[in-house]
Amino acid sequence: MKSQQFIERELTYSAHNYHPLPVVLERGEGVYLWDVDGKRYYDFLSGYSAVNQGHCHPEIVQALMSQVQKLTLTSRAFHSNVLGEYAEYITTYFGYDKVLPMNSGVEAVETALKLARRWGYDKKGIPNNQAKIITVEGNFHGRTLNVVSFSTDPSSRDGFGPFMPGYQVIPYNDLEALATALEDPYVAGFLVEPIQGEAGVNVPEEGYLAAAYELCRKANVLFIGDEIQTGLARTGKMLACDHEGVRPDVLILGKALSGGMLPISAVLADDEVMLCIKPGEHGSTYGGNPLACKVAIAALKVIKEEKLADRAADLGTYFRKRLQQLNHPSIKQVRGKGLLNALVIHHVNPEAAWELCLVLKENGLLAKPTHGDKIRFAPPLVITQEQLDESIEIIGQSLVHL
Repeated sequence: MKSQQFIERELTYSAHNYHPLPVVLERGEGVYLWDVDGKRYYDFLSGYSAVNQGHCHPEIVQALMSQVQKLTLTSRAFHSNVLGEYAEYITTYFGYDKVLPMNSGVEAVETALKLARRWGYDKKGIPNNQAKIITVEGNFHGRTLNVVSFSTDPSSRDGFGPFMPGYQVIPYNDLEALATALEDPYVAGFLVEPIQGEAGVNVPEEGYLAAAYELCRKANVLFIGDEIQTGLARTGKMLACDHEGVRPDVLILGKALSGGMLPISAVLADDEVMLCIKPGEHGSTYGGNPLACKVAIAALKVIKEEKLADRAADLGTYFRKRLQQLNHPSIKQVRGKGLLNALVIHHVNPEAAWELCLVLKENGLLAKPTHGDKIRFAPPLVITQEQLDESIEIIGQSLVHL
């Protein structure tokens, strides 16, 4: 077993800010991962939904290989021959006037928040330094100091203050609380995940997003959709907001925008919002680099050409039904949309979800618990029904150990 020496080396030289499963991976293809000892696993995390297209998708790899030999980075001090192509492609794809390219998901969240504040001052007429953003309990938008300022997760927040002002946190899936918060004329934006992934795949009541969007429109407040984890076909539509016909005023994308090749994120908005930020007021050395542009185009093409949203919708319904049919006493709830799902464990042992993930690993399936009693199941969207059936068998066998 080679794994232990790799783990020990990592623990010796790398910061201890993660608690990974004890598996050391070295290769991936499609829905599968292999560890350093050659054991194969089903990947049911997909890099937190970054590899919707499957590991090392050949078309995305080809786009990367082709561009990486020509030009990888210019910085935005100069134009590149690829940025315009990408900007046209992604804005047409999602139906927005402009894109602001960034790298990590949290960078895109920060960008969207800056845009909302600037729009609030320039267009809505909010007095300087008085803009407020409404967020919700259980949110996860990343871990920068600004973003953890409005987190309600103690592990993200405790011991990192003082925090950034300008945020009001209200309950998720509560339209009355939103309507009350929107009475404040200094509110510039409402930031929300259409489904809360990190909180345990919390799906709001049907109609919540559409009604929330309408409340924001009436209050002249920007609806900011964080689709970093829920977007790009994961929930059975191109965007999770599409389930209710909602078009966010500011759309945030990341993760699967690169198919797992490198950090790529994007903020999309129309001119009235996007052009509030002028040259020199926001940027990123790597944002919009030629390599990222080509990779993102390829990643987006794969989603459409392989009809991954339809596949996620059909297989997601099938997966939840099959999980419920396991009828195991430890299954408290199965919930989700498309292929973003969670199993809530009904167990007295607070470590039950972690222990189940260890058993799943031994049986050849990788998943990770979140918030103690929940396990997120989010395989690459290229998974077949046969592979899903095999995975459900593994989950069934593993539940016996609880």
